[in-house]
Amino acid sequence: MTNHVLYEMIRYFGMDTSLINHTLKVYGFACAIAEEESVSKELGQVVRLAALLHDIGVPEAVRKHQSAAGNFQELEGPIVAKPILEERYPKNIVERVLYLIGNHHSYSRIDGMDFQILVEADFLVNLDEAKSSQEEALRIGQKYFKTHTGGKLLNWMYFGKEARNCL
Repeated sequence: MTNHVLYEMIRYFGMDTSLINHTLKVYGFACAIAEEESVSKELGQVVRLAALLHDIGVPEAVRKHQSAAGNFQELEGPIVAKPILEERYPKNIVERVLYLIGNHHSYSRIDGMDFQILVEADFLVNLDEAKSSQEEALRIGQKYFKTHTGGKLLNWMYFGKEARNCL
């Protein structure tokens, strides 16, 4: 059901394979966390759509503001995502996905499990892509990770599969 959005994301990002691959990694983690946390069907759909479109504002942010900073992504992302979503999804789903896209770097606005899962999935990928240290992973984990599954993945990835829960 999300294939259309996946294809639109890839088409929109074009030859920016690093952004496409980043998005697909976030999508994979988001799906895994949502499934393990047993979220409802509707919440799972929101998570999947938001993960596929969370960085859709990057090209416009760079074009308009010469920066891919989170605040510019949040500003431009919902504008790009809205037409992709409107024709296929109910208004309540569209509004929630646009809210998540428009706030996914504003951690003080986390207001639900869907938002929490998106943030944790994005952090798992960002920490890896930035080649973050264990200390940074621990700091981020303690501050932002709330789900059991996200914490488990972070522990396995940064402290070893046999590590005790470091968070």
